Amino acid sequence: MQKVRLMALGGLDEDGKNMYLVEIDGDIFVVDVGLKYPSEAEQLGIEYIVPDFTYLVEHKNRVKGIFISHGHDDVMSGLGHLLNVIDADVYATALTAKLIEENLKGYKAKNKHINVVKRNDKITIGNHVIHTFPVMQSIADGVGFAFETDMGMVIYTSEFIFDYDFLNKAFSMDINALSEMGKNNVLCLMSESTGSSREGYTAPKHRISEKIEHYFEETNTRIMVTLYRQNLFRIMEILELAHKYHKRVYFYDEEHINLLKLVENLGYYKVPTNIIVSKREFNNDLKDIVCVVSGSGNKVFKLMNNIAIGEDNNIELRSDDTVIIASPVVPGTEKDATAMENDLYKAGVKIVKLNAKEILSMHASIEDLKMMLYLIRPKYYLPIKGEYAQLVNNADIAVDMGYTPDKIIILDNGQFASFENGRLASTSDVVELNDTSIDGSDKTDVSGMVLRDRASLSTDGAIVAGVVLDFNTKEVIGGPDVQSRGVIYLKDADHILNEIGELLISTINENVKNGSYENMQCRAEAKEKISRFILKETGKKPMILPAIVEINIGDNCGKES
Repeated sequence: MQKVRLMALGGLDEDGKNMYLVEIDGDIFVVDVGLKYPSEAEQLGIEYIVPDFTYLVEHKNRVKGIFISHGHDDVMSGLGHLLNVIDADVYATALTAKLIEENLKGYKAKNKHINVVKRNDKITIGNHVIHTFPVMQSIADGVGFAFETDMGMVIYTSEFIFDYDFLNKAFSMDINALSEMGKNNVLCLMSESTGSSREGYTAPKHRISEKIEHYFEETNTRIMVTLYRQNLFRIMEILELAHKYHKRVYFYDEEHINLLKLVENLGYYKVPTNIIVSKREFNNDLKDIVCVVSGSGNKVFKLMNNIAIGEDNNIELRSDDTVIIASPVVPGTEKDATAMENDLYKAGVKIVKLNAKEILSMHASIEDLKMMLYLIRPKYYLPIKGEYAQLVNNADIAVDMGYTPDKIIILDNGQFASFENGRLASTSDVVELNDTSIDGSDKTDVSGMVLRDRASLSTDGAIVAGVVLDFNTKEVIGGPDVQSRGVIYLKDADHILNEIGELLISTINENVKNGSYENMQCRAEAKEKISRFILKETGKKPMILPAIVEINIGDNCGKES
């Protein structure tokens, strides 16, 4: 009988960075490759964080395929980094495949071969069979995956809700497919946990139309709506309301227009004729118009805040504007959301705030999770996608459904669940993981040392101490020059700066006298002495940068290490 191992490289005890591995007799199938946006405390110039791919690089010959469930950043946008280090075919539905192609344009990926699959499909890779099945999410073409093994299926749900009233085939859930899979032997169900503390079903509380329709009906002036960028379901709701009440729509973010074009070309949704206002057509005097301001994570709040304080070059707020905040605050965005709301009130506009309790994100709530368990009836249950408390809440739901604790598996990132002979054999195998922090648009990996340096600069400042030496004699011929930024108030601290200079010179003289002088070693020794002195005098740990410039006076050549 085959051996099966399940493991997450990201997505457990965190929000985002979802990446899961299904290993069947040593063959590795990757499910989703996402990123997460850093919290305020983690920021320090970091644009986003992706999983640690070391395990896959070490076993790249065993990777048989990469499966992407839908087109959101938290499951898709780390793919370019992975394809830069391993070769593997990618499998995704039509819309997701298009979004992946766009996302990969900024990477030098070795292999960009993307296999387009259907929402109800059967894929054969070697001796392995993988099924796709439709799930309903906030973006079209979402799927889950079911991997056949000798011990039964391993099923990954991705994000999902049950909404029996929304009949668009690009979004709809196939309950019959779930029921049929449940009639077979299912070894393990991997099910999301983000909404596991919310009572009832998510539907119909995921819809905003009923909450805001009267503003569209009664308002003859401009309406502004904040949205999270990749929530296609919300975009469609706004377009339908605007069309119903004869308003046109201006998208601040042109990526929304590109997304709508993709959806329209695939036949998933027909954008109402002549409803979109282009950037060329837009001006601030237009009245009966809806402006959609969007972004990922806290970026949507920062962007709207810039508009509120008059620092945007495109949109200028007017006192008769109605601003609908349809991007509820999520963990990590509280500070920026509060600043935005505060400045909107200062601007004197009418504010309509939809909070996360009124409008639910399109993740499974308690009854959705129960329904999935009821239909699939797995032998083992593995909560995924969520903070640790959410994973535990999801596990408790399984207990309420009659599962005993030995049939419920809660893992950490890097921890394997190993199955043999139809049973859970072990969870003791662990791979050590380190997050990969990506710095800016150049997509460079930022090490822990760089982040520590940035943290030091942001809290305790920096001190630069420099001298000039004769290259041949090692005598001081210039300086010392000491500069402090963000450490001490200079008027009150001349003695501290003088002492720093003396410490640098004395360190050089001692090394020269002992015959052990070497530029880099001397700088390191001076740095340590200055750091101890500054800590004693100020209680701070600033970044210390000693500079020793050596000049060959005879031929005007110089060097600095």
